[in-house]
Amino acid sequence: MAAVSPFLLDLTSVLSASAIGGFVANRLKQPVLLGYLAIGILVGPSGFGLLDTPERIQPFAEIGVAFLLFALGVEFSLTELKRVKDIAIQGSVLQMGSTILLVALGSFVLSVVRSPLEGLFLGAVLSLSSTAVVLKTLTERGETNTVHGQAMLAILIVQDLALGLMLALLPALKNPEDFGTALGVALLKVLLFFTLALAAGYWLVPPIIKRIAQTENSELFLLVTIALCLGVALLTASLGLSIEMGAFVAGLMLSEIDYSDQALAKVLPLRDTFASLFFVSIGMLIDPGVLWNNAVIILELVVLIMVGKALIVLPIILRFGYSFKTAILVSLGLNQIGEFSFVLALKGFEMGLIEREKYLLLVGTTAITLVITPIAMKFSPRLADKLANFPPLERYLRQWQRDKPLFVPETLCNHIVVAGYGRVGRVVTNILRDRGYPLIVIDNSEAAIQKLRSEGMPYIFGDSDSKLVLEKAHLEKAKALAIALPDPGSTRLLLKHALEIAPNLDIVARSHENSEIDLLTQMGATEVVQPEFEAALEIGSHLLSTLGESKPAIDDTISTLRTNRYLNIRPERAAIAFQNDISEAATSLHNEWIDVPTPSPLDGATLASANVRNLTGVTVMAIQSGGETSYYPKAQTALRSGDRLLVVGKRSEVAALRALLADDSSSSGAI
Repeated sequence: MAAVSPFLLDLTSVLSASAIGGFVANRLKQPVLLGYLAIGILVGPSGFGLLDTPERIQPFAEIGVAFLLFALGVEFSLTELKRVKDIAIQGSVLQMGSTILLVALGSFVLSVVRSPLEGLFLGAVLSLSSTAVVLKTLTERGETNTVHGQAMLAILIVQDLALGLMLALLPALKNPEDFGTALGVALLKVLLFFTLALAAGYWLVPPIIKRIAQTENSELFLLVTIALCLGVALLTASLGLSIEMGAFVAGLMLSEIDYSDQALAKVLPLRDTFASLFFVSIGMLIDPGVLWNNAVIILELVVLIMVGKALIVLPIILRFGYSFKTAILVSLGLNQIGEFSFVLALKGFEMGLIEREKYLLLVGTTAITLVITPIAMKFSPRLADKLANFPPLERYLRQWQRDKPLFVPETLCNHIVVAGYGRVGRVVTNILRDRGYPLIVIDNSEAAIQKLRSEGMPYIFGDSDSKLVLEKAHLEKAKALAIALPDPGSTRLLLKHALEIAPNLDIVARSHENSEIDLLTQMGATEVVQPEFEAALEIGSHLLSTLGESKPAIDDTISTLRTNRYLNIRPERAAIAFQNDISEAATSLHNEWIDVPTPSPLDGATLASANVRNLTGVTVMAIQSGGETSYYPKAQTALRSGDRLLVVGKRSEVAALRALLADDSSSSGAI
């Protein structure tokens, strides 16, 4: 029997472990990357020692990083970069520069480092945030195209590009007299690389990709795409820069040509596979013993660093005209220490810029911040909303909001409010404008506002899910609200706030996933539109017409499918799926199980006749009765004494529901 290759055994083990870790994290309703990190600790040399040679996995981990940045470059095109160039360049320089200077000054004054140059090195390590963790979390939450997602990625991209400069300048920290020369050489390398990349992206890559695509051979197309990604990454590595810089630029080379979507589709499975190896390899670097022996100081460092970086980022984001909520989301998304800080710290340790004890503390602190980040990003929308409603801060934000772009005619009424001016929002706006209907558009992108301003359309700059913004849209005088936001969490929050202001408002919302259709309808949307199903209905309508069906019969069929929330064409869903939907909604909205008292004045009343939402503001998501759970109960569902209700709403609204269920006088006028 042939001997098993140790490399193949390690690779199989780490892939299997990744699958197990990701599955457990998913069942615990946590981001899968937390499972990858945890399983890396368990199987690594500091855990059970199943993989005592993580260096064998390191090359594949580097490939995972390269594919992550390559895919980001393909998706984050040059057009997108131009749109966020200010926050990308100026914001990143301000963030990294402020972090490096503050850390260098503070660490030297407190005698944490031996020299100012060591302080600069420590500041450089702490200035980087995690592209891999943030990108993975944004992707899982469907927030890569949101305003806060684009702002985060813009800053992270520049940080990754700056890593190449930092690596090139490290030797100069040992010999300060050579710093100027080292900086000049590094900048020359970067300039040379970008000149070559620009020329190749314009004259060389497009015709090659076109020629390969004409062969109609998918395997060949995939091989060329991989070769481009890894080849450019290898080029930057050979120049003494970072592979991340090369991989991202390789993605940008493809982003503006016709075959970018095909290239992205081919690379995504490889990206996800190798990225899991990257996160597991990070877990292997974590020594639980060091964490345990230095738990107090590491936790103190984690708090100091994450709070400190958030406070540095927050005013920078506000300075560039972003809303308060966006600034909170970005600051809590970029306040960790990046995975590439491991690389920088290791190089500094090997060069004697940092002692072993400090290096181990830095590795442990970095690992903890990476673990906390997905959890912090999950709950940051709720925190931002609570801070915005904090009375002292709310008064300041109201005053601050007055200075934001606002163009709403005072006499406007019976208008349509369009939330979001992306691809869907623009189409809706154009339809209404061409028909002469009055409307207001809400968006928090300065580029969108500039376009609206140039076209003379009424607009409000700000987060659509903010009550401060919605108050200025005069929802109480509006005919309808169209929600076309790219963020599911913001869509839910906007829907709730809009119904608080105008309970009878006609609201049509775009859903991003099938699971959101029932959720948004239950929360009060008059109609929920799912783009994929709508495309299927149009295709089906055309085919029925081709087959000879009459137009009235076709219209009736399509109307029935829409009225029934596409139920006849949706796959059946298990109860656990409904639980996950509601759990996801709970990340941005408070939820509780409450009991219907025995006796209750609402015993036998339906949800509609009890007028629960209008009287209290809560939405009933599920009813437990007699051992059975009914998710998304209909308006005709009757309440019974002893039932348990899962409701979503503010704590004050839940308290109002408790009073309604128990108070005879409150209920008599409601039914």
